[in-house]
Amino acid sequence: MKSIGRLLFASLKPRVHRRVSVMNMTSITTELQIEQIDREVKKLLELKAQLEETVTTKHFVLKAPKGTRDYGPEKMAIREKVFDVVVGTFKRHGAETIDTPVFELKDTLTGKYGEDSKLIYDLKDQGGELLALRYDLTVPFARYLAMNKIKNIKRYHIAKVYRRDQPQMTKGRYREFFQCDFDIAGTYDAMIPDVECVRIVYEILSKLDVGNFAVKVNHRQILDGMFRVCGVPSDKFRSICSSVDKLDKLPWEEVKQEMVNEKGLDDAAADRIGEYVKLSGGMDLIETLKQDSQMMADKDCVSGISDMETLLEYCDLYGVQDKVVFDLSLARGLDYYTGVIYEAVLKGVQIDGEEVSVGSVAGGGRYDGLVGMFDSKNKVPCVGVSIGIERLFSILEQKNAKSSTKIRSRDTEVYVVSAHKGLVQERMKLVTMLWDSNIKTEHSYKKNPKILVQLQECESAGIPLAVVIGGNEIERGVVKLRDVELREEVEVSRDNLLAEIRKRLNSS
Repeated sequence: MKSIGRLLFASLKPRVHRRVSVMNMTSITTELQIEQIDREVKKLLELKAQLEETVTTKHFVLKAPKGTRDYGPEKMAIREKVFDVVVGTFKRHGAETIDTPVFELKDTLTGKYGEDSKLIYDLKDQGGELLALRYDLTVPFARYLAMNKIKNIKRYHIAKVYRRDQPQMTKGRYREFFQCDFDIAGTYDAMIPDVECVRIVYEILSKLDVGNFAVKVNHRQILDGMFRVCGVPSDKFRSICSSVDKLDKLPWEEVKQEMVNEKGLDDAAADRIGEYVKLSGGMDLIETLKQDSQMMADKDCVSGISDMETLLEYCDLYGVQDKVVFDLSLARGLDYYTGVIYEAVLKGVQIDGEEVSVGSVAGGGRYDGLVGMFDSKNKVPCVGVSIGIERLFSILEQKNAKSSTKIRSRDTEVYVVSAHKGLVQERMKLVTMLWDSNIKTEHSYKKNPKILVQLQECESAGIPLAVVIGGNEIERGVVKLRDVELREEVEVSRDNLLAEIRKRLNSS
């Protein structure tokens, strides 16, 4: 039996050793993993401590990002009034509104803006899509038409756009700003939609009373023909057009230097362009160009001049001819324009005797090929205009700052006032009745406010009417209706209160 036991032990001994060895190796591996985890945790804790130290020691500057701004209640009141005028004009002309995303695929925006493409805000890769903030509302609109196979629409769109430009806050140039666009898409007879865009600019600027203005008009085909006549190589057309577009900001000599020194244009060709871009007028300029044999030998020029002649005739019929100037220096640097282009400029805005420089406040034109860039089988001709709303805001804000008239930031029509303590429930019943009757109404959020404080709130907010209640008035079923500005009160029965309030509001 002992010998059998020895044999069994001898046969099991290697297996036991192997099992112990494996257990030892597992234990060592686990210890190494724990040590590694400890080291990583220690590194993370050290990094956390460094970050906390950086956050606590770094000076934090509380400000809006460069090229942006906040708008308080008074400024927003001005903006809302401007938007009301703009939207009212667009709707009067039969436009319907759309909305598109604030960012687009980067490929959607690339190659549409010429030299201004460098101003596009790129976003980091988001799940495999390269995105960018929209630069304007026109290219997203064209993408919308192509994607949805839309052949005709008259639309307006009011939304924010973004440009990595150098901001000039006092002149209404920002990196984030609103655009108000009106566009007509579809195949129609020449210049009929185009002249309506000019009329819309005329109506908005006249209604806002921002001062004397002019709507400059030109034609891309005339510009291209002019460049050919002057000896500009065809591959430099868009580049030279971008230089000409700077003539509203720079003197001719600086623009010429850019053409010659930076863009390699022949000096003689630049001089010839300089002779043409000095020309402006109306029908008289049409006749001058018709006498130019070189211009009339170019088919683009002939087509463009014919369009401009029709446009000016229609401007006369729409009653805007006194504000329209045919100006050969107008270029509009964006690549997608194909026909008529226009730009509205203010002529020396006067605020309290001082001239305020603002520049262009609206611009647009015809872009017949843009939709086709997204869908070659769905080429939809388009024309539109964009209102430079931020610059108009800047003018009106400066005018308001010089004015003694207070801008109301609240539309409240009636303020319910309690004459003494213990009337919060009666106030609540009364404001509920007025709210149910669609009358803009407020009251104090304190249970027992002082009557003087309530009346001062009415005056400071410009609220026209106050309804004053007290214990005596409640017993007799009457209230005191107060004209806040005149500080005059009359007793009115509860039954006649709504009719009396509406009468006074309608007469004011």
